[in-house]
Amino acid sequence: MKKVKIVFQGDSITDAGRDRRNYHDVGPGYAKYATEHMVAAHPEIEFEFINQGISGNRTSQLFDRFYNDALSFDPDIISILIGINDIWHRHSGNKIATSDAQLELNYRSILERIRKESNAKIMILSPFLFDEDTKVGARKEIAKFLPEMREELDRVIKIVKGLADEYADVYVPLHEHFEQALKENPEPLYYSVDGVHPNVNGRAFIGKIYAEAIEELL
Repeated sequence: MKKVKIVFQGDSITDAGRDRRNYHDVGPGYAKYATEHMVAAHPEIEFEFINQGISGNRTSQLFDRFYNDALSFDPDIISILIGINDIWHRHSGNKIATSDAQLELNYRSILERIRKESNAKIMILSPFLFDEDTKVGARKEIAKFLPEMREELDRVIKIVKGLADEYADVYVPLHEHFEQALKENPEPLYYSVDGVHPNVNGRAFIGKIYAEAIEELL
């Protein structure tokens, strides 16, 4: 039986409250839905899924831990969803801000390490943001800065797309997928209650897209 080892990397959207004592616990986030799709579609493959997403991480923190939390597993595929915290902490007032240039350098350094230190295929997912009903949304501190964050996100997505064109085997434009979905269901709270973190609907949506996108790597 063919064996495929996949490492999910990223921030809270990937972490989603997983049990960090067990890296095989993919948690209740999009990784759960993605793995369910993959297992159902490929009974001929013995999958090993590893979730090492850590809530709050920026690109610099991911780089610092990348060997222990990704490369050391000798994976066949590494997927990365990172960047929104780099943007958010420009407005949080409690951390050193990450410029666009530094974000690009951090991300490029991660991708260079994958190419030089492993044979893993690379899947990159773009960061994303939703509009938010601030009367309902739980994260008012995020809602306050959403207009500025959206402008910054546009720049960051261009950076991530450029790096994906250079290094990745698969690129998933999640922001574009959500924008298209919202044309059919124009209610941001259907996918997220705070503008950043997907709810059950948002997680299932990402998981399905993830599983479809990774097909060409299996």
